[in-house]
Amino acid sequence: MEERILDQTKAPIYEALQRFRQMRVVPFDVPGHKHGKGNPELAEFLGEKCVSIDVNSMKPLDNLCHPTSVIHEAEMLAADAFGAAHAFLMVGGTTSSVQSMVLSTCKRGDKIILPRNVHRSVINALVLCGAIPVYVNPEVDTRLGISLGMQREQVAKAIAENPDAVAVLVNNPTYYGICSDIRSIVKMAHDAGMYCLADEAHGTHFYFGDNMPVTAMAAGADMAAVSMHKSGGSLTQSSLLLIGPNMNEGHVRQIINLTQTTSGSYLLMSSLDISRRNLAQRGKEVFAKVIGMADYAREEINAIGGYYAFGRELINGNSIFDFDPTKLSVHTRDIGLAGIEVYDILRDEYDIQIEFGDIGNILAYLSIGDRPQELERLVSALAEIRRRFQKDSNGLLSQEYLDPEVVTSPQEAFYAKKRSVPLRDSEGLVCSEFVMCYPPGIPILAPGERITKEILDYIEYAKIKGCSMTGPEDPQIENINVLE
Repeated sequence: MEERILDQTKAPIYEALQRFRQMRVVPFDVPGHKHGKGNPELAEFLGEKCVSIDVNSMKPLDNLCHPTSVIHEAEMLAADAFGAAHAFLMVGGTTSSVQSMVLSTCKRGDKIILPRNVHRSVINALVLCGAIPVYVNPEVDTRLGISLGMQREQVAKAIAENPDAVAVLVNNPTYYGICSDIRSIVKMAHDAGMYCLADEAHGTHFYFGDNMPVTAMAAGADMAAVSMHKSGGSLTQSSLLLIGPNMNEGHVRQIINLTQTTSGSYLLMSSLDISRRNLAQRGKEVFAKVIGMADYAREEINAIGGYYAFGRELINGNSIFDFDPTKLSVHTRDIGLAGIEVYDILRDEYDIQIEFGDIGNILAYLSIGDRPQELERLVSALAEIRRRFQKDSNGLLSQEYLDPEVVTSPQEAFYAKKRSVPLRDSEGLVCSEFVMCYPPGIPILAPGERITKEILDYIEYAKIKGCSMTGPEDPQIENINVLE
């Protein structure tokens, strides 16, 4: 049985669904579209094969909340492929995985050490459980205007000053591909009796490629949230939560079941199963090609002039301990355009959709589905944009990270009595909601933080430049909720 479970050519959920499809079962259960017959437009749009396997949990297909057969086998195979003690299939996105990590290790009043440039899902989890953030403010590359990794000495200082903290959380990597020294951080956390959690939303490929930064599981982290749908090829909203040997699998499953749906999507689960099989069998070969394409694109973009496609030359052994070679991050300020402006031009003028643009940079996300001819099109478009749209870069903002003052915990601020004030009248007050550009979803302001003039200037500048701002109750972000 054990050998069969760990055979990486198997995809047990996919195989069970294939058997189910052949059985011609008459459905008197949910979902109500009954294999697509009740919603022909949906069946035509998605395809009959797709809607015929959009089914409910049943004995032959196992149950995500308490898996004992095919889902359990799929989780064992995923754990084996990723080098984890156990893997959980997640159908609420990596947001659900990240929140399950925090909720598994933190309760009300506990301290958690983390960088401030975390995804909003981390701070959302603090709102839910009442834990208190202790921020390790990342170093900033002032030329690029991006926040970097956590320096070892900053983490050591935070641990020494907060010996009662229960966990340390690390981005591995950041959105821009920058990695902290996760091995050292894991050791520091464990030596202090703390858990180490890793947000690996953008690091799925680390587990399957050569010449990649170290993975959280290989570094000894206790938990890692992995976005299989980003670089791993599964369907959007599918994810994995990995745990190491120090975690109680049953407890983590209970935490997951607090918030994750009881109606797990078999489309999402089978996509995780098939994608894990694909990566286990072909990942090394595929990601070697992705790195080659990214290296080629960096060279070509840097030859255009004005742009800076940055890479491993930034590595300094500490705040940039390593760099994800698949990330095609490009600094645009020197051609007089904010990253979000280049993002908009690429989409509107060239029909090229990149991952995101911020104040100073763009990110083209490369993974298993990219081809060289599409990269050539991107490089050519960037060369044309420089020729057609280049401006004087004076007056462009560069700072991406703004050091917040935490006045109260995210939970207390989120649930406290609040009032709405015009954005410009909020200086000096304490925010009770989120404000962020999405993507990447890193809060500019989080509940419990003091609003400063620099933060307001940044928000207004980002709005003018066309960043997609999200978070507040007011969709126009002309007003903001503050503590009374």
